[in-house]
Amino acid sequence: MTIRAIKRISQSRPALEGAGVKLRRAFGFGDTSDFDPFLMMDDFRNDRPSDYLAGFPWHPHRGIETITYVLAGSVAHGDSLGNSGVLGAGDVQWMTAGRGILHQEMPKGDPLGRMHGFQLWANLPSSLKMTAPRYQDVPSVAIPEVIDDDGVSVRVICGDFWGQKGPVDGVAADPRYLDVTVPPGKRKVLPVETYRQAFAYIFQGSATFAGASAPFGALREELVGGEETLVRDTVGDRSLVVFDSGDEVVVQAGDEGVRFLLVSGRPLREPIAWHGPIVMNTQAEIRQALTDLRDGSFIR
Repeated sequence: MTIRAIKRISQSRPALEGAGVKLRRAFGFGDTSDFDPFLMMDDFRNDRPSDYLAGFPWHPHRGIETITYVLAGSVAHGDSLGNSGVLGAGDVQWMTAGRGILHQEMPKGDPLGRMHGFQLWANLPSSLKMTAPRYQDVPSVAIPEVIDDDGVSVRVICGDFWGQKGPVDGVAADPRYLDVTVPPGKRKVLPVETYRQAFAYIFQGSATFAGASAPFGALREELVGGEETLVRDTVGDRSLVVFDSGDEVVVQAGDEGVRFLLVSGRPLREPIAWHGPIVMNTQAEIRQALTDLRDGSFIR
């Protein structure tokens, strides 16, 4: 067994999306090769309704899958195919945009005004970019949760883990999407097959991740503020940990415990052409998508 080395640790950054929603972007746009097959992840967490109620009005998607996971509040959604619904706390929507869909998502806070969720974009291989759109709306009660003898709990949203299979299926990139909680002071080894690329996003508490050749809490060099400096591998809220190759991730929870998303998938290793929420393989395909939007043939 090989512990995955840590490629880098970063903090999600403030961003403004939709009609003015304030959120934090863990990664996205530009070079996303370290995250392949994933393209972007946003942490939309806010206690001020004025910062999120404008939501994400109608916008197009093509060539990708969008995964929305709600932790607090709710998200009302609708699309150009007539689908609609409301995601509540603990619910997941896995939308395969395929050849094209127009979509909107409108968040609403809980009784205290709190809103929290994540949106992850997964790429589709070239052979499926023009597939028919589909939804997988998953209520919280349908997501299995496994708890081990140390009190470590894992919600299995997608993929197989510890004998449980997540409810989302038929996804091309063979993703595994886990919501992991490790109690204070506990150390846990989590398997991640070598063929997968993997990252963790911490959103509660703190933890230390072991590197391939360094013990917990070891100092390492990292570029911070343009200068090489020594930092510890302990990470906290809104931290993104990108792992190198190996077949296991080792985590040591801090004094308050830790909760994080552990996401992995089989890389597609295909060229990427971006135009906001439209992601294809070539610029010619992007131009065709924009032409389809203009002439009304985007929805087929």
